[in-house]
Amino acid sequence: MFSRTAAVNLVRGIRHMSTTNLPKVAVVGAAGGIGQPLSLLLKNSPVVGDLSLYDIVGTPGVAADVGHINSEGSATGYVGQEQIHDALAGCKAVVIPAGVPRKPGMTRDDLFNTNASIVQGIANACAEACPDAFFLIISNPVNSTVPIFAEALKKAGKYDPKKLFGVTTLDVTRANTFCAEALGRPVADLNVQVLGGHAGTTILPVLSGIPAQTFTDEQIASLTHRIQFGGDEVVQAKDGAGSATLSMAYAGAVFTERLLEAAAGKPDVVECTYVQSPVAEKDGCEFFSSPVRLGPNGVEEILPMPALSAVEQANYDSMIGDLKTQIQKGKDFGN
Repeated sequence: MFSRTAAVNLVRGIRHMSTTNLPKVAVVGAAGGIGQPLSLLLKNSPVVGDLSLYDIVGTPGVAADVGHINSEGSATGYVGQEQIHDALAGCKAVVIPAGVPRKPGMTRDDLFNTNASIVQGIANACAEACPDAFFLIISNPVNSTVPIFAEALKKAGKYDPKKLFGVTTLDVTRANTFCAEALGRPVADLNVQVLGGHAGTTILPVLSGIPAQTFTDEQIASLTHRIQFGGDEVVQAKDGAGSATLSMAYAGAVFTERLLEAAAGKPDVVECTYVQSPVAEKDGCEFFSSPVRLGPNGVEEILPMPALSAVEQANYDSMIGDLKTQIQKGKDFGN
């Protein structure tokens, strides 16, 4: 999970095979605050071939800019609804950061009314243009937008639950970073599992699973809150001028790489991701983020939920009703 090799490759841009053997990937929302750095990282990725960049404005410029990078694979910009099908055609994976960003004081629920319609429209286009692709949802609120996407694909008769992912990797990167700082350890030595959803208290980091951790109760409470509300920290630090765009782009690129590596046959690729899952079905949650083994078909195996401490179990019990409500909100919108 969260491979060090994947992270290093993102920086170095090492390429192992020709473009003709690499999958085409689309970024939908490529001109935005997440989309541009995400496009840069994917253009420099060793497992991405041609890059298809779509948005309602600005993508020819983004494509021209990243297209000057001396890595294999083309970058093509597509603009407007009339070009979305061309952008999506032939794609192995579609990464979707489209939508409005968070602003100071906004919750992910505040984003719902605008982003729900955007995600539904993209899902409808994907069902027509690339129904067999992997779909990676970054657009917030992920707890609701993933169910919206699923409902749109179901209506089109194209839904494969093994190929739809909510990208929650940023919660893992934050957990690894913050816990490594607190423990004085190299961040590469940590692999914190983060369960639940991707909004506030629905984010459940399993700090008790860190080997030889020595956190006090106060540290656990503080670290858990910081991981859950890391996005607010960035919004405040940017003084309202932006949200967590760069770190989200990095996390999105890492998850895309890991999924494509698994699809190409790399064994034992395990990542936390928000998918249709039986893990919390008993509590009424059809979707849940937990460790998932990835493979050629997408989701190969949903691993059992790790053991929780008493505090983590209490946090689970406290948040699971909210997650159920947010999932249902997405399903209701989709219907």
